[in-house]
Amino acid sequence: MFFKKYIHNRYFYTGLAFIVWMLFFDQENIIEQIRLSRHLDELERQKSFYQEEITNNKETIYLLEHDTLRLEQYAREKYFMKKDGEDVFVLVPGD
Repeated sequence: MFFKKYIHNRYFYTGLAFIVWMLFFDQENIIEQIRLSRHLDELERQKSFYQEEITNNKETIYLLEHDTLRLEQYAREKYFMKKDGEDVFVLVPGD
C-alpha cells in the first residue's frame, strides 16, 4: 500500500509518459541510439583498417623509391615485366 499513493499521483503518470515518449517516440529514442552506436563501432573498425593500410602503403612506397631491387621485384610480380631473353610463365590456379 506504500506505492498506492505514488501510483495515484499525477506526477507519476506525467513522468511515466515522459519516459515512454523518450524511449520509443522521440527522434533520439533508445532504438536509434543503439543503431547509431553500432554504426559508430563499424566506422571505427573501418578507420583502423584504413589507417593500417595507409601505413603499409607508405612503407611500400618508401621501399620502392629507395631500393631498386625491390622496384624490379615489384614490377616483375605485378606487371609481368621481364628482361630481354627471359620467358614469363603465369600460373592461374584451377578450380
